[in-house]
Amino acid sequence: MRTTRLHHLKLAAALLCALTANAALAQAAKSPAPATPAAAAAQPAAAPGSGFLPPASSSANVIDSIRVVVNDEVITRNEVRGRVAQIVQRLRAQNAQLPAQADLERQVIESMIVERAQLQLAKEMGVRVADRELDAAIGRIAEGQKMSVQDMRNQMEKEGLTFAQFREEIRNEIMMQRLREHEVDSKIQVSDAEIDTYLAAEKAAAAEKVEMDIAQILVGIPANATPEQIAARRARADEVARQLRTGADFAKIAATYSDAPDALKGGAIGWRDPDRLPPLISDQLRKLSPGQVSPVIKSNTGFHIIKLIDKRSLAQSQTPAQALVQQTRVRHILMKASPAMPVAQVKAKLAEIKAKIDSKSASFEDMARQNGQDGSSARGGELGWITPEDVVPEFTAAMDALKPGQLSDVVETPFGFHLIEVLERKTEDQSKEKERLNARQVIRERKLGEAFEDWAREVRDRAYVEYREEA
Repeated sequence: MRTTRLHHLKLAAALLCALTANAALAQAAKSPAPATPAAAAAQPAAAPGSGFLPPASSSANVIDSIRVVVNDEVITRNEVRGRVAQIVQRLRAQNAQLPAQADLERQVIESMIVERAQLQLAKEMGVRVADRELDAAIGRIAEGQKMSVQDMRNQMEKEGLTFAQFREEIRNEIMMQRLREHEVDSKIQVSDAEIDTYLAAEKAAAAEKVEMDIAQILVGIPANATPEQIAARRARADEVARQLRTGADFAKIAATYSDAPDALKGGAIGWRDPDRLPPLISDQLRKLSPGQVSPVIKSNTGFHIIKLIDKRSLAQSQTPAQALVQQTRVRHILMKASPAMPVAQVKAKLAEIKAKIDSKSASFEDMARQNGQDGSSARGGELGWITPEDVVPEFTAAMDALKPGQLSDVVETPFGFHLIEVLERKTEDQSKEKERLNARQVIRERKLGEAFEDWAREVRDRAYVEYREEA
């Protein structure tokens, strides 16, 4: 059996590709014991036709045979056994209740059919993953596990999984993710009207709920109080209520009589959701208007008098905070090193251009048009208004160090070598834009879930599937 560490490695691989296929298909199968999303995500697809070979201790002597035909490929019984063993081991490690063996096997087979059908479609559409891309992905998985690739490889082989098999599983995961991006993700559109409708509905729902700004006076009852003590405390609370009815200041009375920790703050409790307060308190609060005081309320801890200071809709309390973002209007001249012009020459050329601009013997615009090597050169190097997130860190650091009208020295970034000039700066509140962006993401995710389920079901339905029973 593989250890929990190996499961973590494979789970990291699944997360790297952001796959949700098996979870959706578990729902589509509508079986009594569907696999959980975590179970599905932890199982990368087996390489078509290769056969999953479980650890020798579990199946070395099992003769393999065909369990399912999917179009022109097969899923073997050993592949199914291996996948079932993985899931059983993971569920046991989580102390989860195991479904019936027949239900689990049926669910696993359905998941493998869907994987195989999607992989076949990916290959038909020419989806490929180059070895260097695969190496980079595996490197990121190892880094996420705080291991070197070699250490990860050694660990896998020690636990019964060959590294070549693991590579193919990750390759398959990436292929399926790219297929889904092309077939589903790229076709999801969210209109401004949908965002407006979503935001209006959210605000309407929030407006129905309120928060209340409250203060209290508590006349406490001692533990194991006698009836006489309780009566005395009730009389004290009634006297407090009488003084409040005759116009006494609530905060002053609280500081004088209240046994609550907030007494010296005038009894102020602050803004509270009434649904989160004890019903005997919230019921009375809902009967009050701002500025009014409740009658004496008895609880297990004592006698309460509550003042409703103010109330507001939840929509008011959740007004988005300002999202102040600094924007810089900037232009640049970008030049790149090449065999014809090595790095030293590029730097010298840019230094010469800077000297001409500083001496006003040439304008920035003309130098950008004549020497710039990116799309902005036709605009005199103008990049427009940008935020730090729009450019690489090296560019941001150089840009932020400049004052408006100031020209940088030669700056190196992954794109080449730049001269940068800041023209203007401004700070804008982008809270509305942020609110709309969040709404767009929520709507997109909703649509994506539905669209993916429909697409996955279509791929499954188009596949020729033949089940083979034991001979």
